[in-house]
Amino acid sequence: MKNLILAFTLVFSTTFLVAQEAPTEVKTEFDSVSLGQSIFDLEGNKLTVGEVLKKYEGRTILLDLWASWCPDCIKGLPKLKEVQAQYPDLVYLFFSLDRVGKENAWKNGIEKYDIKGEHYWFNTEWKNDFTEYIGINWIPRYMLIDKEGKIAHYYAIHADDPQMMEVLVESTLNPETE
Repeated sequence: MKNLILAFTLVFSTTFLVAQEAPTEVKTEFDSVSLGQSIFDLEGNKLTVGEVLKKYEGRTILLDLWASWCPDCIKGLPKLKEVQAQYPDLVYLFFSLDRVGKENAWKNGIEKYDIKGEHYWFNTEWKNDFTEYIGINWIPRYMLIDKEGKIAHYYAIHADDPQMMEVLVESTLNPETE
């Protein structure tokens, strides 16, 4: 029994340590497969990630990948709301990783936590073409997307990540980039 507990502890702690590793490859744009990933809006309309991003071309987007069941996502909301107050002109997109069939949990989470922005749900398991492409291994995951639809900041696990905020400040100070 002792060995079983030790093995479980080792597996759990190893998994936890690996979960927050930043991707080794930093991507600056999405490929056609990731952009073709299906996603649903609050009314149940099926779109693609590419169609969603295209709607906001010409504007900077802060993308938040989250789920209503994720404690770290919920803990991060106050910081996200501070960023929203500081940068009200950004587009705030939320892509939910709530599990298949958990549409009500997703919608209830948006309402319960008063999450302001544009909301979409993959209605897939954790891995799909989009999440595979960006190498997601933890949520929340934040990305900054520039007005051309390119990835300006690829990886952050906090809404107020200093490097992401630096990119955001640069884009707001330079009118050609915002």
